[in-house]
Amino acid sequence: MNELLIKAEQLQQAAKTLALLSTEEKNEALTRIAEALIKQKEWILQENEKDVALGKEQGLSPALIDRLQLTNERIEQIVDGVRQVADLPDPIGEIVEEWTRPNGLRIQTIRVPLGVIGMVYEARPNVTVDAASLCLKTGNAVLLRGSSSALHSNKALVHVMKEALRDSAIPADAIQLLEDTSREAAQQMFRLNGYLDVLIPRGGAGLIRSVIENATVPVLETGVGNCHIFIDESAQKQMAIDIVLNAKLQRPSVCNAVETVLIHQNWPYISELVETLHARGVELRGDSQLASSYSFIQQAAEADWSTEYLAPILAVKLVQDVKEAVNHINRYGTKHSEAIISEQNDNVRFFFQAIDAAVLYHNASTRFTDGEQFGYGAEIGISTQKLHARGPMGLRAITTTKSLVYGTGQIRS
Repeated sequence: MNELLIKAEQLQQAAKTLALLSTEEKNEALTRIAEALIKQKEWILQENEKDVALGKEQGLSPALIDRLQLTNERIEQIVDGVRQVADLPDPIGEIVEEWTRPNGLRIQTIRVPLGVIGMVYEARPNVTVDAASLCLKTGNAVLLRGSSSALHSNKALVHVMKEALRDSAIPADAIQLLEDTSREAAQQMFRLNGYLDVLIPRGGAGLIRSVIENATVPVLETGVGNCHIFIDESAQKQMAIDIVLNAKLQRPSVCNAVETVLIHQNWPYISELVETLHARGVELRGDSQLASSYSFIQQAAEADWSTEYLAPILAVKLVQDVKEAVNHINRYGTKHSEAIISEQNDNVRFFFQAIDAAVLYHNASTRFTDGEQFGYGAEIGISTQKLHARGPMGLRAITTTKSLVYGTGQIRS
């Protein structure tokens, strides 16, 4: 029996134990994981550095290296996420609905674990811990399949977490890493019906498409982020500049970074915005009017409007009004995160009603589309689909429900 099937069977058994544990037992285990990650931080960083060095040798892009890199600060953020998950209310057992029928039957719908979750993701070691902590809190066992570029990091993180679980009520087998990163193993995982209850892909468009097209296990789809900001005619100058700089440069390699800024043609501060972006090292690709007005703005190609750059590159375009902005976003957007900067309530209302996306912002950066920022502690991913869950997915997104029916001897006539 190969590695995948052995670990899948161990996960099935662990899930049965997990489903019976109390909130206190799960929280105690998460606290142990957080403490162990801090204790083993130096070793984890050493293992991560092996991946970073190999990635540079293999010519990975700066954006991918940034996603792969762990630092003291990033490990502390990961640990904070685990602790936040431990502090959050446990959704398992929560009564979603309760009612009594005319015949006296009392019906409850309660939250329960999904069972065994398969995570498929790219060079993001933080996902290893985020996914594990969210799954354990909700009573789910988890099979982690990261990319080969992060294998040393993922093996170290999983080893530390499993060792921490050995003295807890949660079976250490509740977390498994598929160390075989071959395409064949991935394809087998995608079809592991009977072992996996759901697959969650998290990464670039190619990975997500591969999972959707090849999986027979149900998929909880996450999406790429071609995010937009529309600067309305009434937008405050400094607010708009600050938001755009934050959304583009605070961390360019992530899916909630802005990729296109649409500017009302009558906004008085266009020059100040584009010159500030240029001075901060952002490569600008603009429509013909902007490209002809500013020597540092390159003429945009059609592909620029639909590109998720994940780099300090930004597409910029002038529009006549909020309706043109909305039409552009609905044509090129990926239903992830879209923002309007405006002091006109009617335009904000129209923007919110007319755009089909998981998260919409008024006068705020798109960088807040994140489980931790939404108060979820961590996130399993950001869903851009419409079934089951949408937007940053926290604890409730990885639960399902069952109905409990209480009777007093009723029979159906």
